[in-house]
Amino acid sequence: MKRSSLCGERCDLLRPWNDPEMDIERKVNHDVSLFLVAEVNGEVVGTIMGGYDGHRGSAYYLGVHPEYRGRGIANALLNRLEKKLIARGCPKIQIMVREENDVVLGMYERLGYEHADVQSLGKRLIEDEEY
Repeated sequence: MKRSSLCGERCDLLRPWNDPEMDIERKVNHDVSLFLVAEVNGEVVGTIMGGYDGHRGSAYYLGVHPEYRGRGIANALLNRLEKKLIARGCPKIQIMVREENDVVLGMYERLGYEHADVQSLGKRLIEDEEY
C-alpha cells in the first residue's frame, strides 16, 4: 500500500482534512477491486478510487503525477472504473470536484459528465488521527 499512496503527495491529492493513506487502507480492506493505479516502470503515476452503493457509483482520488499529465492517464483510469461499475450493473456515476478546479471540470465535461443542480453535504463520522 505504501507504494500506491505515494501518488497522494505528487498528484496533488493531499488536503488538511483528508488522510489519503487511511482512506486507501479503508478502501483496500473493503473493496480493492475499485481502487485502480496507473504505473510507469513500476512507479505509481495515477490513482482512482471508486465506489458503488447499488444506486450510483462514485469516483474519488483521481490524480495523475504532474510529469505524466496530458497523456490520457486520467481518462484511462476513469474509463476503466466506468467499465468496472457497468459490469456491476451501476446505472450512473457521480464525481465531486472543487469549484476552483477548472482544468479537471473541463476534462469531465469533455468526457460527457454534466453539472448536477445539487449541493454536497458531508458529516465526519470517525475522526482520523493527525497525519
